[in-house]
Amino acid sequence: MTKVLLNQGSNSIQILRGWGYYGIEYIKLKRIDPNIPKQVIKMDTLSNSKATPQAKALLDFMTSQYGKKIISGQQTLEDAKWIYKQTGKLPALVSSDLMDYSPSRVENGSTSNEVEKMIEWYERGGIVSLSWHWNAPKGIGGNEPGREWWRGFNTEFTSFDVEYALNHPESEDYKLLIRDIDAIAVQLKRLQDHNIPVLWRPLHEAEGGWFWWGAKGPEPAKKLYRIMYQRLTDHHQLNNLIWVWNSVKEEWYPGDDMVDIVSVDVYNPAGDHSPNIAKYDELLFLSKHKKLVSLAENGPIPDPDLLKTYGAHWSFFNTWTGDYLRDGKTNTKDYLKKVYNHDNVLTLDELPEGLYENP
Repeated sequence: MTKVLLNQGSNSIQILRGWGYYGIEYIKLKRIDPNIPKQVIKMDTLSNSKATPQAKALLDFMTSQYGKKIISGQQTLEDAKWIYKQTGKLPALVSSDLMDYSPSRVENGSTSNEVEKMIEWYERGGIVSLSWHWNAPKGIGGNEPGREWWRGFNTEFTSFDVEYALNHPESEDYKLLIRDIDAIAVQLKRLQDHNIPVLWRPLHEAEGGWFWWGAKGPEPAKKLYRIMYQRLTDHHQLNNLIWVWNSVKEEWYPGDDMVDIVSVDVYNPAGDHSPNIAKYDELLFLSKHKKLVSLAENGPIPDPDLLKTYGAHWSFFNTWTGDYLRDGKTNTKDYLKKVYNHDNVLTLDELPEGLYENP
């Protein structure tokens, strides 16, 4: 069940394929009150009782903005700066990726300065978000065309079996999982040393199965997430992380005790700026209205006017890099100007001074 806004007179409803497949028996339309009330999020404290004051302050601020303004976000610092050239505004949030810190990529010569970029962004007053395209610990390709080592986070380009590794804690494979988590902990610790809170989104898009951490179904993915949470929080004492889960399906959800924000990635067709209300409602149901709901990756940015009309109170959006931002079709320059100058969209210059001070 979802909501759709129809104009007076004739309307055409188009159903497009997304991830996976579905069957349709019939479509039933029912009128609802257009004055959709704000759905109240009953925020609990952060899952980590030892969370830093900066992490608490950031979540408090995000909660205070819920239903009022959507926090603007962009993947990569370079693209954020490009947005400024087009709109005169910078996003409030910049997201990056710890991919090239993966040990199996480092072994093949990869380097990264994404942590330095996130420190720079934080020092400008921005919100930092991180994901991790985790290159499989082993069983990846070399330099052969089509099987290159840098493809190793995709299921089809690795022989690494996450289910086997988790079921055999004495194995080399399990130890390599822990090795990799420990390597990423080093980078996250650099951010904690600068008092930087991080919206941390590991094992993203697990339910799709195209990444090795989701290839064996929900149980191994949830188990790996919980191991990572415990390793980073208890062993490495990383208390600057706000944990963001990235799936709408109930059977994939690792549990309220280790999730602070729920999210989904949505890539509508170019120029489709719909509010993605169905996914929003699914996440509200998943979290029982206890967590903030966010659009962790998007192609077209949802129309701020439609968000208000539909009551889709996304905490933040985060537009993906490359053509999704710059092709002139997915998000035109005129549309970007509309979004970044909209009263209901929060940009960097609108973040309060002292945001990261404990209230």
